[in-house]
Amino acid sequence: MKLALAGAAHIHTPGFVSMLRERTAEFTVSMVWDHDAARAASNAEALGAAVAPDVQAIWEDDAVQAVIICAETNRHEALVLEAAAAGKHLFVEKPLGITAAEAYAMSEAIERAGVIFQTGYFMRGDPIHLFIREQIAGKAFGKITRLRHTNCHSGSLGGWFDTDWRWMADPRIAGIGAFGDLGTHSLDILLWLLGAVESVTADIEVATGRYGDCDEYGEGLLKFTCGAIGSLAAGWVDVAHPVNLLLSGTEGHAAVINGQLFFTSAQVPGADGKSPWTQLPSALPHAFSLFLDALLGRDVPLVGAREAAYRSAVMHALYTGAATRSWVTPVS
Repeated sequence: MKLALAGAAHIHTPGFVSMLRERTAEFTVSMVWDHDAARAASNAEALGAAVAPDVQAIWEDDAVQAVIICAETNRHEALVLEAAAAGKHLFVEKPLGITAAEAYAMSEAIERAGVIFQTGYFMRGDPIHLFIREQIAGKAFGKITRLRHTNCHSGSLGGWFDTDWRWMADPRIAGIGAFGDLGTHSLDILLWLLGAVESVTADIEVATGRYGDCDEYGEGLLKFTCGAIGSLAAGWVDVAHPVNLLLSGTEGHAAVINGQLFFTSAQVPGADGKSPWTQLPSALPHAFSLFLDALLGRDVPLVGAREAAYRSAVMHALYTGAATRSWVTPVS
């Protein structure tokens, strides 16, 4: 199956290139396009592909069945609308869009085209997240009252965005900073576990000023329609990140500490929370690998285009809430 890479700006692009090189028996990347000629050339060389003279060459090539879009976020809408119009299956790196309006425009175009879609929310495949979702469905926690998820690293402190990935710390291009970049993964898990929200707010701040006015950390609050209160933390200025999930319910509790799950439930024998819970499902392949599997006709779980758009809408509302010091209802 022939694929094409349309945009190679995202920091995860090298990882996707490596995955593609491991599956050359199934897939060939025939063309690479990027507005940065040097970036296009280096990725084309790594994939044994040709450099597309322009992005239209990808849309017009009927042999290309699917496109991987890892462009800067402010370029997503134009690329996605054109790819969907050309009938190409789509992997679009997260977040789908900057604003709710452009994200929903993309999701509607994708759904109209009837193409396979996937985005990079790989945390869904983590065994602990899979287990917690199963236990929520089985009512092991009773009524869920609070859920906190965090995603933090030391990217600003380590200068990760000083050179090749500098655009990711420029809100005029990325649309977001650290809170949105890492927080979109935690937001996906929060929404995947508990469903839609009524309203949200946040406080989003700069710590070092290394990247000018780009935010480097933040905290969000979410009122879920199910009645639970959610909180979300994300940042590039954390020297440690020991606790990334806390869930409280009237009949159970879960805490993920240093990658280990401590699970308490009145409904599950042995779940006393005193030692790490290890009876977990197997991990799923990475979200990008699942997309490749779906292209081959395999029945695998994917993130829907409307789901991806809703996450962009909620993140847009979080940033709006931070800017206006108010609670905001996301567009749905």
